[in-house]
Amino acid sequence: MNVDILKQNENSWNELAEDFFGVTALPVLGCSIPTEDELHLFPDLTGKSVFEMGCGSGHSLKWCAEHGAKELFGLDISEQQLRTAKKVLEENGYSCMLFHQPMEDNTNIPQNYFDVVYSIYAIGWSTDLGKTIKNAASYLKQGGIYIFSWDHPLLHCVDLESISVSGGNRTNSTVERIIFNGNYLEEDYYTFEKYGNPLTLQNHKLSTYINALADAGFVVERVVEETNKKVLERATEFSSGYYADYKAKHFPLSIVFKARKL
Repeated sequence: MNVDILKQNENSWNELAEDFFGVTALPVLGCSIPTEDELHLFPDLTGKSVFEMGCGSGHSLKWCAEHGAKELFGLDISEQQLRTAKKVLEENGYSCMLFHQPMEDNTNIPQNYFDVVYSIYAIGWSTDLGKTIKNAASYLKQGGIYIFSWDHPLLHCVDLESISVSGGNRTNSTVERIIFNGNYLEEDYYTFEKYGNPLTLQNHKLSTYINALADAGFVVERVVEETNKKVLERATEFSSGYYADYKAKHFPLSIVFKARKL
């Protein structure tokens, strides 16, 4: 657990909370990927106990409650996000147990208790992926379901570029191509700014996720790396923006894992 990175990210998310109110929350699972309404990864939540690791503004927990969940638990690194989540849930008549701590810390969280543990576009903020996934396993009952989504591992390494190519008779044409601008094999931390706030993440290979799940006692039931039909079917202009639809037509921007605790 990298305390310095966690503190930096916590401070930044306290500042960014309002800008990401309700963003990427169930039934949305990620960027340009089919929704939960289409994929049906979650089991019937009627009467179930659920725990969200990285609950943000609480909108995914609200979705779970609306789909019959009996008990709601959430965790987030940001106090501001937790205040927002508490308000969102209370305004809709739902109660929830919320914990202010990083995903790497399992202090005070019930063990072998939950039917479903999930993380919607939050697991990438963990500074210890193996520990975080083992924590998720410790919270679940035997046979419990663990679902998490994040940027596809290729997204950090692949980009698009448009270049002008000279042809015969001094005519020029434009070539659009996919390029590797990073190293998929490297899993180092990288820092960027969002609205002036520094944030640090760590990219992981697909095998790193799967092996971490296996090491924690999970069996992987499904991996989703798709682009939704709306994006695939609509016309899009060339763009190398990080989450651009044009990219999503060539490779998945998000990935979702569903696993079951043995």
